[in-house]
Amino acid sequence: MGQKIHPGGFRVGYIQNWKSNWFEEKDFADTLQEDLQIRDHIEGKLAHAGLSKITIERHGEIAVDIHTARPGIVIGKSGSEVDALRKELHKLTGKPVKVNIREVKRPELDAKLVAQSIAEQLQNRVAFRRAMKRALTSAMRSGAKGVKVQVSGRLGGAEMARTEGYSDGRVPLHTLRANIDYGFFEARTTTGRIGVKCWINKGEVMPEGFRSDQLTDEGDSAPSGGSRGGGRGDRGRGGPGGGDRGRGGRGGGDRGRGGRGGGGR
Repeated sequence: MGQKIHPGGFRVGYIQNWKSNWFEEKDFADTLQEDLQIRDHIEGKLAHAGLSKITIERHGEIAVDIHTARPGIVIGKSGSEVDALRKELHKLTGKPVKVNIREVKRPELDAKLVAQSIAEQLQNRVAFRRAMKRALTSAMRSGAKGVKVQVSGRLGGAEMARTEGYSDGRVPLHTLRANIDYGFFEARTTTGRIGVKCWINKGEVMPEGFRSDQLTDEGDSAPSGGSRGGGRGDRGRGGPGGGDRGRGGRGGGDRGRGGRGGGGR
């Protein structure tokens, strides 16, 4: 049995942050339940608006950030939809709620939105291989380092459920500094549900000053070569890096004629 871990949860506190930012010592369970209700309500109401993620912060009032690919649908005409949503959340929690809408600039690089797009195509009876390949190529064109897509269920209406997937580029799931975005969505087809998973590698997140430190260390430890072709004296011992019986290169190998580190004869 394969033991899988959520790529987002695996990197929390290292290169990714929590989706709920608050601390509660006494009423932790009630607050967590409130968070789940807020998420369920928003996802149910704005299912058609291309939701990527919902982040919640609590500092006296509840601040909800909705990341979406279609902010116009969420905001509505002159902000009417947002106001209605704010009132509903206030009624649900009994606390003041602030709602912020954040636009996802490149939806083809957001794993949740890519999975949702494939699921919608499957519901519209598009061939699953074509839908996966199209999502894969569009993500790679947009600058992803690697993409992996997987669909599971009664593919093409088959009696026996199976799993198929495609991948392109590098998706190193065990590299903690690799910024892997993971998304899951279910397609509700007439023959049953088909699960769609998507992993997108957006490159590596390096610690601050990593490159400059690395360059300094390499510079300190670099070998100092001798003068090129120095000292052809007694059997050519050469410069300070010349090999035995060499003709004096920068670190020529045993009995070598002394190229820049050339070994052998």
